[in-house]
Amino acid sequence: MQLDLSNLPSDTTLLHRLVRDIAATIEHRDSEIERLQAIIKQLQRAQFGRRSERLDPDQLALTLEDSDSDIGRIKESRPAIVTEPPEAPSRRKALPDHLPREDILLDVDGEACSCCGGALHAIGESVSEMLDWVPAQLRVIRITRPKYGCRACGKVA
Repeated sequence: MQLDLSNLPSDTTLLHRLVRDIAATIEHRDSEIERLQAIIKQLQRAQFGRRSERLDPDQLALTLEDSDSDIGRIKESRPAIVTEPPEAPSRRKALPDHLPREDILLDVDGEACSCCGGALHAIGESVSEMLDWVPAQLRVIRITRPKYGCRACGKVA
């Protein structure tokens, strides 16, 4: 529906009818958007859900046959909204305790600050583990990197 905004009719009955037509169009588009979003959610569950291997490709084609044109039409009528997903740190499971471990300590060269020469004191450590494969044996190599801070200048080594 094209509406010339610079040349609106002055008749209130006609204006009321135009507003009702616009509201009906918006309601129809909203219901179509909801229907398409439900189809998308159903397809995502089918593709990524627990039973994703059981989906027949022919059934997927039947569901999507007219969705492409509907999605294109809706994208043209709606403004694009860009949102950035929140970044969550990835957490790996801890390596099993029954595996043998080999500890390696990577320490700084001296106990004096390279910047000002002040004494370093331990403020923490960074520990990482990686799985090492030795033929017929699995073991965990644990690498410890102590962290030192200088009280005089605030530098971390």
